[in-house]
Amino acid sequence: MSGVMKRMGMIFRAKANKALDRAEDPRETLDYSYQKQLELLQKVRRGVADVATSRKRLELQLNQLQGQSAKLEDQGRKALALGREDLAREALSRRAALQQQVTDLETQHQTLQGEEEKLTLAAQRLQAKVDAFRTRKETIKATYTAAQAQTRIAESFSGISEEMSDVGVAIQRAEDKTAQLQARAGAIDELLASGALDDQSGLAKDDIQAELDRLSGGTDVELELQRMKAELAGGTSGQQQAIEGGDGTQQGQAQAEGRQAPRFDKS
Repeated sequence: MSGVMKRMGMIFRAKANKALDRAEDPRETLDYSYQKQLELLQKVRRGVADVATSRKRLELQLNQLQGQSAKLEDQGRKALALGREDLAREALSRRAALQQQVTDLETQHQTLQGEEEKLTLAAQRLQAKVDAFRTRKETIKATYTAAQAQTRIAESFSGISEEMSDVGVAIQRAEDKTAQLQARAGAIDELLASGALDDQSGLAKDDIQAELDRLSGGTDVELELQRMKAELAGGTSGQQQAIEGGDGTQQGQAQAEGRQAPRFDKS
């Protein structure tokens, strides 16, 4: 059972991988990666802004503490001038405590300033990488689109694309049906000509009748040809008689009229 389950799992993963590969569009993947890089760049910029805000807040606190320290020093000097050494000592003690705070804040300020510089440099480098990736992404997308178009055109010309294969199959079926109908029509004509099939319309003729018609047609042509030759021979002799003399012409015309006039038998 474990072997069967492993095999089923492998088959499922293989088919899922093939389906994902078919559904994956490299252009969409590149756009998604570019979007993620923009989000990361935005986070880095937001971090730089946060560090800069903290640094600015420390600078305000430092200025305030430094102002208080200077004020306490001035008060201690005035108290000492008035002979109030105790007040002067208290003022200097408070000033010393403020100075410790100022020192700590200055250390934090330097740390934040260093972090801000690092984040700013990282943001600049990331911006350059994002810009380079965007240029490369658009180049790859354009190349992929052109290659896809060329592949579709080549498949259309070769007839292996899905659309053209359907058209090719339809054309092949039409040609096969046309050839089948032509063969059937030719076979029926041959059967009718040989007399194996009867023509119910009565228009078709068998071989014997066709031969008789051909012979009779040839005889009519021969008779018509002999008649035309006789007319031509008669016309030539009449012209010669006309040239020899007028009497002969009149006599020939009378004879021609006599030939043309119909004769009726009394009986």
